[in-house]
Amino acid sequence: MSLQLHIPNSVTQAIRLPEERMLPELQVELAITLYNQSLLSFGKARELAGMDKYEFGRLLGKRGILRHYTREELADDLAYAHSE
Repeated sequence: MSLQLHIPNSVTQAIRLPEERMLPELQVELAITLYNQSLLSFGKARELAGMDKYEFGRLLGKRGILRHYTREELADDLAYAHSE
């Protein structure tokens, strides 16, 4: 499933960003917000933001947002570490 979000012209015109930066920056802000509210996992939030783990983690740190680390994420990380 793909989702399109309609933002009224009056709102997009009020956003103080050049047009070419608007979509990527809004996606990053949405990803941060959804992650911070525990509505999206770290992996999916960084995917939405178009960033790698390190880059997204640093951005969260700059924003003062603590990393949510679940048992499932720990298990995934341990499985990945043992596979190499």
